[in-house]
Amino acid sequence: MNLDLINVLILFSVVGIVLLAYLVRVTWKGQAHFDRVDRQGGSPLLSKSIMEMGYWFFQPLAKLLIFCRLTANHISWGSFFFGLLAGFCLAFGHFGFGAGFAAISAVMDSLDGIVARMTHQASDVGEVLDAAIDRYVEFFFIGGLAVYYREMPVLLILCLLALGGSFMVSYSTAKAEALQVDPPKGSMRRPERALYLTLGAALSPITIPWFESGRDYPISIGHPMVAALCLVAVMANFSAVERLWAIAKILRLKQDKIKKAQVEAVSESEQDQNSQHYRVRF
Repeated sequence: MNLDLINVLILFSVVGIVLLAYLVRVTWKGQAHFDRVDRQGGSPLLSKSIMEMGYWFFQPLAKLLIFCRLTANHISWGSFFFGLLAGFCLAFGHFGFGAGFAAISAVMDSLDGIVARMTHQASDVGEVLDAAIDRYVEFFFIGGLAVYYREMPVLLILCLLALGGSFMVSYSTAKAEALQVDPPKGSMRRPERALYLTLGAALSPITIPWFESGRDYPISIGHPMVAALCLVAVMANFSAVERLWAIAKILRLKQDKIKKAQVEAVSESEQDQNSQHYRVRF
């Protein structure tokens, strides 16, 4: 058994333990609820129940990190470091290690915000750092795959499409917030992309010995990884276009309301002037 597969088994074991613990919690106390999850909402690709399970699992971890005197910024930089390691491993085809490091990076990405809110240290500067690190971590992951698939043009293009779609979804959200428009929820947000890409990397060491042994491939393909890239490439770009279209529609409605208000104001002003002229004349 190679080390990649061992890492994958450890990762799935941890996920299984968390899932079992949450099922016990649901049986005993009912489903966990968090205001932040309610505001974000789920999507067809990432249900609200899974998000609530994740937030429930992160609460004690966040308290432990606070006890260890780690700040939200420390955790954000930790996410950056493990994301970089994930990209490095994927560039050399170590899908299991890449999945493990990517999972740690994703957990830390969620924990930094929770720690910031628990310690009342949330700030605009911290949000900027968190957003920037998120983009770099995503670039490391897909960029590492692009390096690995560099001799296979179709898969390289697929990586670039997934990377472009991922960035455009994040850009559409940031643009909506900058224009003071509620960002459309849509699909393929950052947690969903991280989940499916990490899952694709984690499943690849399991499928490679079964489906690729004896095949004349220059490198191990990792079909689940390719499937995850396809999903992100298609859905992220579709979601980005859908979001930008919705934002443009909202802005058009706002502009129409402003123009209508201006026309009504001019009309009222002309009526007042005519009324004054009538009174002076008679």
